[in-house]
Amino acid sequence: MKNVEIKGIIPPIITPMNDDESINAAELRNQVNRLIDGGVHALFPFGTNGEGYILNDQEKELVLKTVIEETNGRVPVYAGTGCISTKDTIRMSKMAESLGADVLSIITPSFAAASQNELYEHFKAVAEAVPNMPIVLYNIPARTGNAIAPDTVGRLAEIDNIVGAKDSSGNFNNILEYIAKTDKNFSVLSGNDALIIWNLLAGGTGGIAGCANLYPKTMSSIYDLFMEGKIEEAKVANASIASFRACFKYGNPNTIVKTAVALMGHPVGKCRAPFNQVPEAGIEAIKKVLKENEAKGMA
Repeated sequence: MKNVEIKGIIPPIITPMNDDESINAAELRNQVNRLIDGGVHALFPFGTNGEGYILNDQEKELVLKTVIEETNGRVPVYAGTGCISTKDTIRMSKMAESLGADVLSIITPSFAAASQNELYEHFKAVAEAVPNMPIVLYNIPARTGNAIAPDTVGRLAEIDNIVGAKDSSGNFNNILEYIAKTDKNFSVLSGNDALIIWNLLAGGTGGIAGCANLYPKTMSSIYDLFMEGKIEEAKVANASIASFRACFKYGNPNTIVKTAVALMGHPVGKCRAPFNQVPEAGIEAIKKVLKENEAKGMA
């Protein structure tokens, strides 16, 4: 199995698009370099902020190939390969492995309700199909309708190449339960940006942070300061994104993030329709927050 430490601040990198909604690979390369220059510890294509839910197989292959090429080994690359069926998840996981991804992030199946045993067997089958790939479970029940229970995470953690879990439930107690049900070799990442420092203090190892698409240096500093023992400074860095996160009330959070990156001057385009609308009040609120945060030195 590939030896990759599951740690740090990992942006679910946005997928730049042209006006016709095709992939803007040239700008994707720019974003890869911008985030790495900002100090992020890994990159994660096809996360929620990367619109993995709306890209077809060929587009995912293009995005992943582009990110891996441009990253060129500077940081690990996580590939989101989860699909609704076990068969398709295995197929996409093998594609990611063949392109050179370092880690697989696998979201729960969606739409149809799954029992805990069905989830266990699903992840177990995928892990057995790609035994050389480290796997990070991805729990985001508000989007998929299926939650991985802490006891199930504990069972899955016994499988050699299931090495971590990202929790985006927003429930800090769930993060604590994931940590409690697994050993020190299993990494728990916060999928809620506001909880990253608290996850680290509880024994977690970092976060997959959508806000790092805007502020890679600020977000990366949360982990770096924590590792230096500068806990209070890390708390301040984590708290600094609160005003931007307050803008999420104006629309889909990943639409807000991509809109904000575009307003910062990066030609990343809009999210793919129909998830691409932000009301004028939201645009003005984002502009105001971006200006305030720039004055504070956030980057």
